[in-house]
Amino acid sequence: MTDLSAALSTTKTLATQHAALGLPSNTDPTAQPKDASPAAVAFAAARRLGFIPADAACVAQAWQRQSERTGQFDASHWPDHPDDFGLQTQRSDQAFPAAPHALGVYAVLPDAQWVGRMARAGLPTVQLRFKSSDGAAVQREITAAIEAVQGTDAHLYINDHWEAAIEAGAYGVHLGQEDLDLLSPADLARLRASGCRLGVSTHGYAEMVRAESIQPSYIALGAVFPTTLKAMPTPPQGLARLGAYARLLRHRPLVAIGGIDASHLPAIAQTGVGSFAVVRAITGAEQPEEAAQALMMAWEQAKATAATV
Repeated sequence: MTDLSAALSTTKTLATQHAALGLPSNTDPTAQPKDASPAAVAFAAARRLGFIPADAACVAQAWQRQSERTGQFDASHWPDHPDDFGLQTQRSDQAFPAAPHALGVYAVLPDAQWVGRMARAGLPTVQLRFKSSDGAAVQREITAAIEAVQGTDAHLYINDHWEAAIEAGAYGVHLGQEDLDLLSPADLARLRASGCRLGVSTHGYAEMVRAESIQPSYIALGAVFPTTLKAMPTPPQGLARLGAYARLLRHRPLVAIGGIDASHLPAIAQTGVGSFAVVRAITGAEQPEEAAQALMMAWEQAKATAATV
């Protein structure tokens, strides 16, 4: 690429070749590279594909690094090497405790009673998402949920209430990006020192890179499909982006989340993620225990089929 006209042509080519990653929202269909560097071309192409500016900047930097590492600008190879995104794949003494690489069917549940039911039904991973501003009620529910999984093989994560989770001796905590914003360095050090596993929600490249910087136990990727359960900061990412994220974060346990039901499992398994999270597919089922068993069987079958492709 020696001039802006050639750079613009490459931008268009790149966007066309990776059209499957495109979303109809947040697009800048006329984005043009400011110069002929791989970073400028990739940023413009990513904006044409609907990546928000922060994510497009991550992609641009990664493509620049990929080009320098390989000695060429390859428009056909969407970056997926951890080094090109500045990610550390080797565990350090600052990493949170490891979680199973495949967390399996992951149920997000509203109270301790639900947690106990699904743990006894055999689900490998459960999360208590108890919404209350009453600190005493939160502490009671967390304690009850921890007791509810005793004698089962389920791993329990507590959503949001990390201090109460530490006090109760919880196995793990799950935090969103807003929760991370509220943590001071001292809070993060305290959470790490507690021995709790940590899961973090992400919605794109910039948040993934940020989450990786603290080396969590797992990363949740979403929302994959439309969901009405909560207002999402970004539109549904879709399967193609989920696959790209999974290739980049293949060293990390991953959980796909957002609008997922049994019909999606073959495609979800093809992306390489080791887990998917559900809410209403279980809590909204007429027979929740049977729904949980069916999801586990369907997931095993989907993974087996994906392994043969």
